[in-house]
Amino acid sequence: MRSTLSIISLLLMFAATLAADTDGTALVAQRAAPFSEFHFVRLIYTAVPQSREERWYTDAPAAERHLMEGVRRLSRINAAEGATYFDILDPALFDHPWVYAVEVGGWLLSEREAARLRDYLLRGGFLVVDDFHGTNEWATFIASMRRVFPDRPIVEIPANDSVFHLTFDLDDHIQIPGSAALYRGVTYEYDGYQPHWRGIYDDQGRLMVVINFNMDLGDSWELADDPGYPVHYTASGYRYAINYMVYAMTH
Repeated sequence: MRSTLSIISLLLMFAATLAADTDGTALVAQRAAPFSEFHFVRLIYTAVPQSREERWYTDAPAAERHLMEGVRRLSRINAAEGATYFDILDPALFDHPWVYAVEVGGWLLSEREAARLRDYLLRGGFLVVDDFHGTNEWATFIASMRRVFPDRPIVEIPANDSVFHLTFDLDDHIQIPGSAALYRGVTYEYDGYQPHWRGIYDDQGRLMVVINFNMDLGDSWELADDPGYPVHYTASGYRYAINYMVYAMTH
């Protein structure tokens, strides 16, 4: 396994070459090259009323562009550049084993969308959710997640689960903060003081959903080239992402 020091060194080597793009300008969805074995897929969803309509697009496109550059350098995954964006009801979603949803503390799934996402996950799909914090956002997330899986428990992922021991051994979990929290001198938002890695499993014990609660992996990717964002958080964010990708492709 690569050491944290070597990961940080590699991140510093390529960070200077990353073109920062944090102005929030929406771009047309990028369709990755067909020969790539892995595509970053970002999930388009409807937000709760009186919320930002495009919260699903938070940190894009810089987060996925920086992350995929790192994936190609830090692993042997033949990763496409950029990302592809799919609505939950798009049948093309089933062509991809891994999908990312951000700020799910403000998503609102219809019954039809919940049924489609359930079908995707039970057929072998893998969902990574990220960047939501505290009691209120957890309640909003759960309201839609229970439409997807009304009877399946959400549990803390055991430390010995293979998702933490694939390309990297992730034994020491740290809270990966967003930039807004760091500017306030803390690593948490709202009352989300403690980070949690929670999950939902299928009947065979395969992890279908990874819930990164009270943390912000997206900022750790987006700000990989920002000297004001601590590199050890970016290093941790990359390690989790790569392990999640490898898990999705092998389970």
